[in-house]
This record gives sequence, C-alpha cells and structure tokens, in this order.
Amino acid sequence: MPFLEGIREKFSQLIEAGHLTGEEEVQVVSARPLTPEEAIGRPERRDFPLLKGKESMIQANFKDACGQAYTDMPGNYQGTLKELLALPLRNNYERAIFIATLNAVMRHLKLVDRTIHCRDQEPGQCATHLVEYVRERFDNPRIAFIGLQPAMVAGLAGHFPIRVTDLDPDNVGQRKGGVVIEDASLTDEIIAWSDLVLATGTTAVNDTLAGVIGRKPAIFYGVTIAGIARLAGYEQYCFCGH
Repeated sequence: MPFLEGIREKFSQLIEAGHLTGEEEVQVVSARPLTPEEAIGRPERRDFPLLKGKESMIQANFKDACGQAYTDMPGNYQGTLKELLALPLRNNYERAIFIATLNAVMRHLKLVDRTIHCRDQEPGQCATHLVEYVRERFDNPRIAFIGLQPAMVAGLAGHFPIRVTDLDPDNVGQRKGGVVIEDASLTDEIIAWSDLVLATGTTAVNDTLAGVIGRKPAIFYGVTIAGIARLAGYEQYCFCGH
C-alpha cells in the first residue's frame, strides 16, 4: 500500500499540473467491466485468463480518454476525481478502479498512449515480438515470469530458460507452453535464480508489485501498468496496445 500512496500523491500533482484543479468535484469518472470480446476480441488462443473468466478488464472513461486495468474483482464505478483520489485502495476492486482511471487521465493529458488492450491476432503478435525484444536487450537471460500469460510463456520457452509463477491455483502444477507453472510462494526464489523479471502489470492491482522490483532488471507487460510505469520509471512492454 505505501507504493500506491506514492502514486496517489503523484496523481494528485498531475491533476494540478494538468489544470484540472478546481474541477475535481465536477469531473466525473465512470468505469465498468468489459466483456471478454470487448476486451480482447477473438484471439487465436482460447486460454487467456480473460477468456477463461478468471480475470476481467475494467475500463475507465475520463473526458475523451479510456484506461484499462485487469482485476479479479470487477465492478462498476462512477464518481468525481476527488472521490476517486480518496478511495482507500484496500482491495483489488478499488485498486483496479484507481489504476484504470489513472491510465485514462494520463492518456487525456497525453502522458501515456497505450492504455487499451490489444485484440484478435495482436496478442499473438505481441508474444512473438517479445522474444526479439528480450534477445536484443538481454541476450540469453534466465527469465522469472510473474503472472501466467500463455502466449508469451510459450514463445519465450522455446528460446530462454524460464520459470513461471501464477496466483491461480488451477494453473499451479500444470504444464503451459512446455513450462510447469509454479506457486507464487516461490517468487522470491525464482527471482533470485533469474537474470530478468518479466511481470504482469496486474501486480499493481493485486498488491504484489513491491515483491518483484529492486533486485533484478524488470519489465512489466500489459496495459494495466501504463500510468504507473510512467510515474515510477518502470519499463513497460505493450507492443500491440492501443
């Protein structure tokens, strides 16, 4: 929670710098869960968490901009910026609403530009490009992959040593993309083994982000992390985001 409190303070400063101060009580934010097809379209693979019903995509709308965030606690929201900034951030629902709105406001202010999930064939294209991206940046690293993204794991596993953790107990112990998925309780051990951490931006929603930074080079994938990555100086990989 201290991490997101720092982001909240920076968000408040952005509102002031973006000349939205004084309008916090009238500027309305709305958010709702998207259907799987709205969020990801019809990709070739059918094993994405969005399509399995394990996670949902929240979309927040602010003025002319949209921002999204993954969560396993979807719900609707409508309120002012002032009310949004006062959210306690005590669960995955509140954190997702806050982060999706942060992404929408930062997109409105033209500070980020990839806040909407890729669709249809794009998730596969993103995973294919990730192999080249990692190779160019890090040569042949041992990868700690935090949060199962099946297309990315399958692509990376053919080229790099990789270990994968996931919070979904249905995935733990299963072989995905040629890799046995390990329990999230082993995250510290796996990061110590690795040369590079590739983590889902959803770690910001489920309050596990602090546990994956600071020890090894880290890249966060996906749209959820867009605004936080810009504010905190993290590297974001979102090749096909919109």
